[in-house]
Amino acid sequence: MPTDCISYQNSGYFSPLMNDYLAQKTNLQSLYNRFPTLENFEGQIQEKHANFNDTSRKTLVSVLQKQYLNIEASVLTKQNIDALSNTNTFTVTTGHQLNLFSGPLYFLYKIISTINLTTELKVKYPTYNFVPIYWMATEDHDFEEINYFNFKGKKFRWNTESTGPVGRLSTESLDEFLEIFTLEIGSSLNANTIKKLFEDSYIKHDNLADATRFLANALFGTYGLVILDADNQELKRNFIPFVKEELLHQSSHPLVLETAEKLKEYTIQVNPREINLFYIEDTLRERIVFENNTYKVNHTKIEFSEAEILALLENHPEKFSPNVIMRPLYQEVILPNLCYIGGGGEIAYWLELKSFFAAAKVPFPILLLRNSVLLATEKQAKKADKLNLTWTDLFSKQADLINNKTKQLSEFPIDLTNLKEQLKTQFEVLYEVANKTDESFIGAVKAQEVKQNKGLENLEKRLLKAQKRKLTDILQRIIDLQNELFPNQSLQERQANFSEFYLENGENLIPTLVKKLKPLNNRFETIEL
Repeated sequence: MPTDCISYQNSGYFSPLMNDYLAQKTNLQSLYNRFPTLENFEGQIQEKHANFNDTSRKTLVSVLQKQYLNIEASVLTKQNIDALSNTNTFTVTTGHQLNLFSGPLYFLYKIISTINLTTELKVKYPTYNFVPIYWMATEDHDFEEINYFNFKGKKFRWNTESTGPVGRLSTESLDEFLEIFTLEIGSSLNANTIKKLFEDSYIKHDNLADATRFLANALFGTYGLVILDADNQELKRNFIPFVKEELLHQSSHPLVLETAEKLKEYTIQVNPREINLFYIEDTLRERIVFENNTYKVNHTKIEFSEAEILALLENHPEKFSPNVIMRPLYQEVILPNLCYIGGGGEIAYWLELKSFFAAAKVPFPILLLRNSVLLATEKQAKKADKLNLTWTDLFSKQADLINNKTKQLSEFPIDLTNLKEQLKTQFEVLYEVANKTDESFIGAVKAQEVKQNKGLENLEKRLLKAQKRKLTDILQRIIDLQNELFPNQSLQERQANFSEFYLENGENLIPTLVKKLKPLNNRFETIEL
């Protein structure tokens, strides 16, 4: 089977907005800065170079060095952190939630897309340095979205509670979780490696941010990945002017609403609040609202006058957390960033933000859709060959797949289109006769046409159903294979955890992906392991 033949648009798994973005439709071109091509990065480099200062670089490097004090970083990662001091160094960034044990497979694909793009950029622009950044979403508070992962169709959930920023959540209750998961994966060499990786990440670190940093570094450190926790006082100090603007003038709200109006023909990804900031403490993350000339923390009794909240901002900027609207701006303010790599949902909400960035006088990054991948074993690929299935077949909806294969495998034609065409021709003659004789016959002719067409359609359905019964065995094998590759008739990358594939492929898994994935190809990769 060819392993790289399906585009994002033809996969059937991307939204109309993403398909139109990839097609560079004119109605969307005002909503992004530059389309992701290697050539377009030259202008992005010049724009960011002119709008990013040395003070921000020094702060960034200082914070990263502190965050890596207790991490065994690779030589390349250390070099990348040091390089960020230089004005000829830029970043490519992806962000992701702190999903337990990385969550779904696309965590890997996001980071590999980021690493591989920096490699391509270095070849194209050798006088500059490019650093891959994984931005940990440590300030999120949607714990229910991240407290589990799936392994071979089973859900493994971390049963604990979280009310504040998830990065600060204690990992102390994960010992029992590891015991249960260990029973599931067995005792092979690769299983023991998985167990040790989980143990070293989550049992030996006190909070979810440190655990996730260890895990991501263990998986990708050799490729120079730099992992950033932006829940940090020093970094947020550089963001104070933008937080102040949001508190006093709520400028993001009308700008994002105006842009969202341009996207009304699509599904709007996020809606702005009047103030797009949270107030955070270790066990609290709640929206800041402005009511009756007072700033209040939603669902609490905490409130501030204007003078009080501005004083708090100056003294404790770490207590202010950007929401989904403000976070991208925060990222671009503190990083010398050229490109953000994300999934379709992420790119969709970034497309709402360009006018907000323009008002804030911050360069808008290039937006790149991350790699998407379908992993198949050699055995599964051979099954597909035996069943005469292409990857395009396997990507189609299951009902369509079964109907099409039934028609292909049938010993006689089930599709009665030819008969319907003949019927249409015959009734055209009847309509001519009716028009020449008595127009009152036209209604009778029309009724007869509808009746006979319906009869053919019913006969076609009965033939299809009968053939499905006759071909039950082979059709069931097709269904079983598609269900293996598309769990719950959804994308594998949104369902399975990397450990499921590491168990069989071990340390070859990530190098294979790094070698195969091309971030600028806009193509759904199918990789045989």
